Amino acid sequence: MIRFHSWSDIFRHSRSLQLACALVACCSVTTTAVAESVTLGDPELTAGIPGEGAVSVDEIKQWLSNPSVHEELQVTLPKGLDKAKANIHIPEDNPMTRAKIELGRQLYFDPRLSSDSTISCASCHAPDQGYGANTQFGIGVEDQEGNRNSPVSYNRIVSTLQFWDGRAGSLEDQAVGPIANPIEMGNTHDFCVQTLSGIEGYRVQFEKIFDDGLTIDNVGKAIATFERAIVTAPAPYDYAQAVKSFEKAYADDLEYLDEEPELEAEYNALKKAAAEHPMSESAWRGMELTFGKANCTACHAGANFSDEQFHNLGVGMDADEPDLGRYEVTKEEKDRGAFKTPTMRNVALSPPYMHDGSQATLEEVGEWYNKGGHPNPWLSDKMKPLNLTEQEKADLVAFMKEGLTSEFSEVHHARLPE
Repeated sequence: MIRFHSWSDIFRHSRSLQLACALVACCSVTTTAVAESVTLGDPELTAGIPGEGAVSVDEIKQWLSNPSVHEELQVTLPKGLDKAKANIHIPEDNPMTRAKIELGRQLYFDPRLSSDSTISCASCHAPDQGYGANTQFGIGVEDQEGNRNSPVSYNRIVSTLQFWDGRAGSLEDQAVGPIANPIEMGNTHDFCVQTLSGIEGYRVQFEKIFDDGLTIDNVGKAIATFERAIVTAPAPYDYAQAVKSFEKAYADDLEYLDEEPELEAEYNALKKAAAEHPMSESAWRGMELTFGKANCTACHAGANFSDEQFHNLGVGMDADEPDLGRYEVTKEEKDRGAFKTPTMRNVALSPPYMHDGSQATLEEVGEWYNKGGHPNPWLSDKMKPLNLTEQEKADLVAFMKEGLTSEFSEVHHARLPE
């Protein structure tokens, strides 16, 4: 029997066992080639080919000549979002590489994918507008308007079904849809491929990156790979949660941390990081409401604050011919008027809100949920009047604006092939 004479002995014994297990694991693993491990959000992944202005063919060829840009990446998620790692979706036939991320970046910002070279993916999913668009509806070629608000294009790596109605089964399918939509990019897939084939910088990249070269499917694979690299950085909420998690894990031992310098240093570092990313008292109250009385996490669940499911909130259901959303895809009665739950992360950066862009501010969104939505036969059973006070509604908005807002990694927009 092992006898412990102090809390310090317990900590040291625990650490020793962890180290021993790690050493055994290392010694028992055979040496095999492993993919490069990267954390999404690293600006090097999305910064593009070094240089200024248009990307020359010579610069592209030099970039492609580096074997490391073609190596498969083993990706991890940033702090906070990493709790959604089980939901990471990368198709087996489309592994992430630096070269493919860069090709996807170019395509994402290139209006030449559209019929008249005026509209790019970024026209409706702009980095400076929270990877959405600050218009009620998406606007395509010849200033045509759609009938839905532009959904955000970040944190899509933890999602499978895309669009408000989930009609695209993957990011790859979603990426090529707007190209052929007559009121978005107004192009055809064949003409898009023909246009890109006439640009040498694109042609050499597709030939090097994909075995079958430049096809519309590979256009979708490249754009999807870039979009998977766009994720939210840790927000003040994540730093606060890290402190809470540590305190919960060591609840009975916090007063003895001075006997274990490594753990004490870890705890102090977590508290320091939280202090450097503060939330107001109102935002703290809003966080408690989000997980409590306001019941936001009934749908905005998990690390990405989205259950990735479809719900009828009553939005637009008072129209003579309402948008039936998910029902148009599944034809299942339960899906009438149901739309996908968006993430709450960085939601403050991409107004207006709801699938129809009918609510201009987060304050309006709060009012909608507070009243329990608009009654209709298919209203989600999660929608109920919340009876929030004016202060509570303000606190919820404060949490979304302060607690869940973070930086995006830098992306160069103008570096496109000549």
